Amino acid sequence: MKRVLILFIYLATLPLFAAEAKYNPMRLWYEQEAKDWETQALPIGNGELGGMVFGGVEKEHIQFNVDSLWTGDENPKGAYENPRQVKKTGVEHMGNYQSFGDLFIDLAPGKVTNYQRDLDLATAVATVSFERDGVTYKREMFCSHPDQVMVIRLTASKPRSLTGRIRLVDAGRGAKTKLKGQQLIFKGALSNGLLYESRLMMMKDGGSLLVKGGNLIFKKANSVTLFLVAATNYKMDRDANWRGPDPTKMLKTRLKSLSKKSYETIKSEHISDYQYYFNRINFQLDPVDEEIQEMPTDKRIARCKQDKEATDLGLEMLLFQYGRYLLISSSRPGTLPANLQGIWNKSNTPPWHCDYHSNINLQMNYWLAEVAGLPEMAQPFFDMLVAGVPVYREITLRKYGSVPGFVTRMSINPFGGSGWNWNIEGTAWLAQHFWEHYAFTQDKVFLRTIAWPWLSNVSKFWLKHLKKLPDGTLVAPNVWSHEHGPHEDGTAHSEQLMWDLFSNTIAAGKILKEDPAFLKKVEEARSKLYEPKVGSWGQLMEWMEEKPKLEKSHHRHTSHLFAVYPGRQISRWKNPRLARAAALSLKTRGTVGDSRRSWTWPWRTALWARLGEAENAHNMIKGLIQYNLMDNMLTTHKPFQMDGNFGITAAIAEMLLQSQEIDAQTGNVVVELIPALPKAWKNGSISGLRARGGLLVDISWRAGKLIDVRIKSVKNTPTSFLVRLKRKTLKVNLKKDEAWRFGK
Repeated sequence: MKRVLILFIYLATLPLFAAEAKYNPMRLWYEQEAKDWETQALPIGNGELGGMVFGGVEKEHIQFNVDSLWTGDENPKGAYENPRQVKKTGVEHMGNYQSFGDLFIDLAPGKVTNYQRDLDLATAVATVSFERDGVTYKREMFCSHPDQVMVIRLTASKPRSLTGRIRLVDAGRGAKTKLKGQQLIFKGALSNGLLYESRLMMMKDGGSLLVKGGNLIFKKANSVTLFLVAATNYKMDRDANWRGPDPTKMLKTRLKSLSKKSYETIKSEHISDYQYYFNRINFQLDPVDEEIQEMPTDKRIARCKQDKEATDLGLEMLLFQYGRYLLISSSRPGTLPANLQGIWNKSNTPPWHCDYHSNINLQMNYWLAEVAGLPEMAQPFFDMLVAGVPVYREITLRKYGSVPGFVTRMSINPFGGSGWNWNIEGTAWLAQHFWEHYAFTQDKVFLRTIAWPWLSNVSKFWLKHLKKLPDGTLVAPNVWSHEHGPHEDGTAHSEQLMWDLFSNTIAAGKILKEDPAFLKKVEEARSKLYEPKVGSWGQLMEWMEEKPKLEKSHHRHTSHLFAVYPGRQISRWKNPRLARAAALSLKTRGTVGDSRRSWTWPWRTALWARLGEAENAHNMIKGLIQYNLMDNMLTTHKPFQMDGNFGITAAIAEMLLQSQEIDAQTGNVVVELIPALPKAWKNGSISGLRARGGLLVDISWRAGKLIDVRIKSVKNTPTSFLVRLKRKTLKVNLKKDEAWRFGK
């Protein structure tokens, strides 16, 4: 072991291993066009604007969305209307995330050969190519964040080979598409008055252009480039009544700017912007079977479904990076956070309103943001929740009387509204993300201005609302072990959330030197919380009294294991008896029936990783692929839910790096390397993972043993931490611009 100075440079290029491979390990690809939106179409997006690409030969279809196209309002009474109710009354309070529209490109019919459709995660570009009558046709499609536009480029190997018709259609709300110059435009207003508008501009090389029947028709062109822009007048500001200016002027400006740029420049700027984030992590497992890697993606998935013993390391690497691609594509600073389906939705009455569920789903969407090198993508999460606080405060006062702080109902919309039942402990779970962002970034400005108000106010509510039992123990009253069993006092889930909330509030308050009297109250309350208990058959108890039938069910939720992950109250190092009880409860939940959901596999992967059970963790990844992964690699609940894609990335990272433990003596973060490395991953490397304490970590291993480790501060500032190597713990003190290295 030695300490060296290391310069970390993240090149905006493909990972080095990709350049040497015969195949592109970052590519999803198929030999046929998509017929089904949910299971086969491929997602592209820039955080605000997203599309699902079908790749049709005779008709290209791209269904598109804008993150803020929502019906509904502040929903003060907590309505959670189903489509039948909305149709009957014409009123929506909870609201629904809407499909924006559809873009169709009608092309010449005919038999084709060498068809391929793909999505390259390394560039965030979707491509379609095929041959017909000796001509190679190609399409490239992407959503540019710098230019806030969806771009579709059609080319052919032979001049004057492109002929087709372009149609732009509103998603079932009746807005008529109009032609203005060479642009297709539709605009309208939702039932809540929200304005929306889409514009499509075409640029071509060669050939002719006709305007006919509300469509654009191009004939014998050499190339055609389409620019699709779309927006609403939503504004994340209650004082502005959640509305900004009409989007028309902004969309005109975007198209005018695009008309002055070349396609090559637009594409280059898109890739550069995307790779700034995506290329922060390079993940490699060896050896991979190149014959398997060269198979179309759907056939690789089918192979794993048919042969339960099959392992596809390349597919597991791809799944890890896909979650990162999807978060970059659906959550950028200035947008709304990723919802139940990211930003991709084909329905105006989608399942669960396509909302923000606060009992696992919204949280799971953002587990990966910090550890997987995408902290900027968590900003929309914080922005929306902070913007909603005035509404949360008002509904809390109406429900609970004169209490400090705030809570919300289960399901949240972008207007501060919330519906379904009261998930009052959910704000404590959301609070964890505010603390975690600081823990990973060490951003004190964020801690003071954004995190502390949330942590302190939610803690104030619970200091007032906790119920005191005759023995002095404090419990959360009338709460749920989510979607499992009755509402009653002191569920394990609620007590673990209270411990987590209070611990994070205390830590933040001490760093910021906040009111000692308030912090003392929080510390006293934490010391009186009902603690985790081991039951009669060795299980971690889910309720204060045993409920064997429920505890031994195969229920999808594992709410009583929050303290293991994403919490930190239970650890195999500091309280092994509770960890063993948690493992027994998790094993008893099983992996059949109701346990097979988009998000259950990732949570259980992470739980087994925290418990040090590498093979069980790996089996959960395989279970997700076998039972809940569709051909386009999106996860299904059923139906489609994106939390599984986001969650599995975080869970895989947890198998390779953990940093939740704080050393009691020094107060330093304990970094644990490859804590749950399965046998199938015997050789590999990952660079760019992040650990709490503001650390950047690179790891390489061979035959299951570490061969090279590099750890440095993200901010290149002096820092101290501990490194756990098996059962030996080392203290590390870094100076400015210094990195710690173990191995080579």
